[in-house]
Amino acid sequence: MSEQNHENLFQQKVDNEIKIEPKDWMPEKYRKQLIRQISQHAHSEIVGMLPEGNWITRAPNLRRKVALLAKVQDEAGHGVYLYSACETLGIDRTELLDQLHTGKAKYSNIFNYPTLTWADIGAVGWLVDGAAIMNQVMLQRTSYGPYSRAMVRICKEESFHNRQGFEIMTVLARGTPDQKQMAQDALNRWWWPSLMMFGPSDENSPNTAELIKWKVKRETNDEVRQRFIDRTIPQGEIIGLTFPDPDLKWNPARNHYDFGKINWEEFYNVVKGNGPCNRERLQARVKANEDGKWVREAAAAFAAKKAN
Repeated sequence: MSEQNHENLFQQKVDNEIKIEPKDWMPEKYRKQLIRQISQHAHSEIVGMLPEGNWITRAPNLRRKVALLAKVQDEAGHGVYLYSACETLGIDRTELLDQLHTGKAKYSNIFNYPTLTWADIGAVGWLVDGAAIMNQVMLQRTSYGPYSRAMVRICKEESFHNRQGFEIMTVLARGTPDQKQMAQDALNRWWWPSLMMFGPSDENSPNTAELIKWKVKRETNDEVRQRFIDRTIPQGEIIGLTFPDPDLKWNPARNHYDFGKINWEEFYNVVKGNGPCNRERLQARVKANEDGKWVREAAAAFAAKKAN
């Protein structure tokens, strides 16, 4: 069968909502796009543990400590699910991690911002995980089977993270004046980076059209970003917080919120490695990889001995 016939049959399966499985024929570019997207997603889960991990011992009470510990543990699990899904495309996990540690592979820009106060943990749960859910619910219907199935469990756990974050922000916003100001300050710092999480605007996104054609993605960056804004603004208003956007207003003609211009220069600067915590995050991951080398070697030696 010719390459063109293979591509036609592949697209027919995608159009008919039949999942593509690891042993199915797929265009090489489809495979590479999936590796890029799934590995970036996996790296984001692993690096995403870092801004929150250092708050586990500093959380204000035992209940908060346990909840945050569970969240960080979930994120480690999400990374494992996604690395496993990526490996079904014929790439080794060691190679994926090498790409992260050398800077070749990217992770979400949002994790290169610092968590300065306890309110930041609430803002991350409410805004960052809220934005992630918007993307991830869509990915439960992605065309690649292993990725789709991994997302089902991940979305359930991310919903818990989002509720946890909003609860923290609600308690702070209804607390003392200092606590409310801390929540407002966190919202001011995390709002715009959260909007950047959805990626460049559609006219500047080189991969979106192809990913939608293959149903890897179901909606464009701008469509998902708008839905996140429409859902999040009323939540903030309910707890008495204001958003750092003077152009933000409801547009009845569009039935959506209008919002100000996103600073894409900042976005690309962070993506290129110049954000507040880029170097710190990468150094932490490289150190963790080196520190855990003896464990991996011991496990491999034990497995080899047992096999013999």
